[in-house]
Amino acid sequence: MADSFDAHAADQHTERTAVYKKAAWRMIPFLCLCLVAAYLDRVNVGFAKLQMMDDLSFSNTVYGVGAGIFFLGYVLFEVPSNILLHKVGARMWIARIMITWGLIGAAMAFVETATQFYVLRFLLGVAEAGFIPGAFYFLSCWFPADWRGRIIALLLSALPLSSILGGPFSGFIMAQFADMGGLRGWQWLFLLETIPSLVLGYMVTRVLVNSPNEAAWLSEAEKAVINNDLARENAGKQTHTTTGSAFKSLLVWQLSAAYFCIASSVYVAIFWMPTLIKQHGETDVMRIGLLTAVPYIVAIFAMYFCNTSSDRRGERRYHTAIPGLVAALGLILSWMHFDSLFFTMFALTLAAAGASATQAAFWSVPPSFLTGAAAAAGLAIINSVGNIAGFVSTAAVGWIADLTGNAQNSLIIFSGLAIIGALLILKLPAHLINHQTKA
Repeated sequence: MADSFDAHAADQHTERTAVYKKAAWRMIPFLCLCLVAAYLDRVNVGFAKLQMMDDLSFSNTVYGVGAGIFFLGYVLFEVPSNILLHKVGARMWIARIMITWGLIGAAMAFVETATQFYVLRFLLGVAEAGFIPGAFYFLSCWFPADWRGRIIALLLSALPLSSILGGPFSGFIMAQFADMGGLRGWQWLFLLETIPSLVLGYMVTRVLVNSPNEAAWLSEAEKAVINNDLARENAGKQTHTTTGSAFKSLLVWQLSAAYFCIASSVYVAIFWMPTLIKQHGETDVMRIGLLTAVPYIVAIFAMYFCNTSSDRRGERRYHTAIPGLVAALGLILSWMHFDSLFFTMFALTLAAAGASATQAAFWSVPPSFLTGAAAAAGLAIINSVGNIAGFVSTAAVGWIADLTGNAQNSLIIFSGLAIIGALLILKLPAHLINHQTKA
């Protein structure tokens, strides 16, 4: 009798696993491509900086403010965008986001003044607002807690992947297209790297569906597996369900503060890594692009193994906090001004891998107590407040670089923020955040 029960449970587990793998293979690779396109358009300014600052006579402060002002537009429109996504559906809204940001990203090629730079970066933030929390909300409508960590890690592997591909690709464009057709390499960079966003934005309407019930590629039995899992999970949550409850939740604001700290370390690495490598004597833009890929290759493996472990153990806090402390260590080592490019790359790899792993693990936490409209609003609140760090960190590094002559001097500040973020995560109540693993 016991053997029969065990065999039945094993069959159910196998069938359940097959359903979620089928859904993951259908959606995650495509969403990863969309996120790669988003980050290419968002952070390619870090490579354009290597030429455009001299061409346009921009200071480090102008660049830092322009790179960071993206996040002001992003923050102001994040919550309204995600509420609209909840109302109209992820498929059409994500398509709108991608096509809009692609058109604005292309216009960056024709910037001539600091004011134009600021305006277009702000509008790019407005256009992209809602994309990442919208994707997280979309996935929370498909995958239960014991799958969510690795699914989010797979999605967010697109961020280091965008740096792995984007660095060499950006360096190639700037080197090979320089002065072609009367345009500088950095102008071609903005023009060519927006094409994927426009193509994928159209494809979103053909590939994504808003819920399992709309998926023609799932059988009725497969739809029932997902719907039953999600219904059972939501019934057991100490949860918020309305937009207003998300705004009133102290946990939402604690997570927002934690994500501000986490995002600071992420964006410092993304926007300033090419500059830090250049400061150690590497001047060839193609080689800089290849070197920036190294930390993010390590980051992809760190993200996946950390979040798979989190899912299997049903534990979220330590799996989020410990990589944050690793990121802090990497930033401290980067601040110590190694003369060796090898040791600098080692420190940057620790920072990038730790920051990426803690960011991926972090996004498994909010759906533990948010659902429905509260999930859409809460994810947007957390992401928007956290992304204020994008403006603060990039602007602060630029200002300190102008003041002291070296961008590395700011890294000790951001290592401290990474430590604070880890401590805020550890203060979360374990009974709300952790989950029971499936047999």
